[in-house]
Amino acid sequence: MLNFLTTLVITALSMMITSYIIPGITINNFQAALLAAFIFGIVNAIVKPILVFFTLPVTILSLGLFLFVINAICFSLVAYFTPGLRINSFWDALFGSILLSFISSLLNNWLK
Repeated sequence: MLNFLTTLVITALSMMITSYIIPGITINNFQAALLAAFIFGIVNAIVKPILVFFTLPVTILSLGLFLFVINAICFSLVAYFTPGLRINSFWDALFGSILLSFISSLLNNWLK
């Protein structure tokens, strides 16, 4: 349970940092970031595998680069379901998802 809470807080902090760096992403407060991190975990566990399965031929043809698009779609879906999180464009979602995974990875490695 402690590992889950730690991962949730790290993801929320990563979202806050991402919103400060990319001007097209806005998060109202830390509570919205925590809710977004929780929804992000659900979307990554349920929706993302389905998207990866149905877009497997495109992913293979693009040598895996289409996974960045799938991550952007998932990040946009999180913004759709989270009050207090707003993403202006697809490009903001694409760069935000890349930066979010990078920052989250750095914080996870630093804290564990």
